[in-house]
Amino acid sequence: MKHLALLLCCLPASLAVADPAVIESVEARPGASGWTFSVTLRHGDTGWDDYADGWRVLAPDGTVLGTRELAHPHVNEQPFTRSQSGIEIPAGMTEVDIQSSTSVEDWSGETVRFTLPSS
Repeated sequence: MKHLALLLCCLPASLAVADPAVIESVEARPGASGWTFSVTLRHGDTGWDDYADGWRVLAPDGTVLGTRELAHPHVNEQPFTRSQSGIEIPAGMTEVDIQSSTSVEDWSGETVRFTLPSS
């Protein structure tokens, strides 16, 4: 037990406080060149060591349909919304999943199911 306590106190602080980016809201609209998604995230960005670094749109079977990479921390801008256009959604698909990523945890195991608006 002493070894476990010693190991835990030696972990970098960024690992000890790692948390997934929370998807607060999703909007989507169809366009001539695919869909545009706007996703609002909240995360305890601490700087370059731990920040929300992306979100992606997945088909219900897990196929990645589009990805929005986030190039920098948003320490003083929480929550924040970023958009991505040109996401191709297969004909007949009515729902997609949204997944967030952080620089520490990579892709979250959690997704948010989103029902696409009628086009």
